[in-house]
Amino acid sequence: MMITDVTCTVLVVPDCNANACDSAQDTILVEVHTDEGITGIGETDANPWVIKAIIEAPGSHIMSLGLKELVVGQNPTEPVAVWQLLGGAQKEFVTPYASLLPSGTTLEDYRRSLLEKARWARDFGFRAAKMEICIKGPYAHNLLREGDDAIVELVGLCREAVGPEMTMMVDVAYAWSDWKEALRVMRRIEPFDIFFLETPLPSDDLEGYARLANATNIRIAAGEWLTTRFEFAELMDRGNIDVAQPDIGRVGGITEAMRVAQMAQDRGKLIVPHCWKTGIGAAATAHFAAATSNCRFIEFLPPSVAESALRRDLVQEELQIADGKLDLPRRPGLGIELNAAAVLRFAKGAEDYAEVRQGLSAPQLS
Repeated sequence: MMITDVTCTVLVVPDCNANACDSAQDTILVEVHTDEGITGIGETDANPWVIKAIIEAPGSHIMSLGLKELVVGQNPTEPVAVWQLLGGAQKEFVTPYASLLPSGTTLEDYRRSLLEKARWARDFGFRAAKMEICIKGPYAHNLLREGDDAIVELVGLCREAVGPEMTMMVDVAYAWSDWKEALRVMRRIEPFDIFFLETPLPSDDLEGYARLANATNIRIAAGEWLTTRFEFAELMDRGNIDVAQPDIGRVGGITEAMRVAQMAQDRGKLIVPHCWKTGIGAAATAHFAAATSNCRFIEFLPPSVAESALRRDLVQEELQIADGKLDLPRRPGLGIELNAAAVLRFAKGAEDYAEVRQGLSAPQLS
């Protein structure tokens, strides 16, 4: 088999909000075509126009080739990690957790939205849920600027809403720049039985992460934005985090994610992959999780309840949740098919969005 072409399509939801902290509003659909009529699909979580340029860019010499030029003519079955070549399933099922992203531009509305979603996850049958309590710091949702007391309050209300049996995670999105401040809050939320606290500090504050990990009984999770296994090595060794969170669309694909998982296994760490985009990434992450023995949970929100149209509509026949468990992938490839009508709709959305942004940045003529 030989790769004959690589095509890239930028996709954007029609109602894209440039001020939102939500990467599920756009993606880059990459299709790898072969001489045997088999097409592979994938995406990556970065600026889709930039990725399209990196893939399609013509090179002026052999040290500056675009990615398309590098792979055309190559055998696509040669990567280390391809489907069953991952080593087969290491477990009978994957346990998904509901990643609950609230809406609201005031603390009151944010609280109401989060608690409604927490109760929904409980009633739907999820065994685990992550509360996105991102109301402070550089990634605060919807320009909210709240204090530590509000974070503690929301954690307590969420635990009350879901009950004592559900595994509960909390994401604070880099809320603190000082590990001692973070520790004061973590000690206040320890009684609420948190499985992990995600990204309390900037990713490069390795000393701060190590001090937090040694001072609290709550697991520390991080790594969603890291792009290589070498960064994860530092985060696990120097930062002493408990849970590594590679995102397949950011860390370098399934191959690099598997390397991170093995490194975590060697160090006695857990893997809980980050996944927040479309059904393409969700399927790839499910394959990765099924083949990774130290992966306890997978971030997964059923498309039927996702707020992003891209997450809901881009692919067909996604994996199903039953009794709080996610079925293992069993169909060829990633086990999904693209919704052709949705691809066309979101491609038009990307064209319209680009025209609007270019108009906003154009010089104003008097």
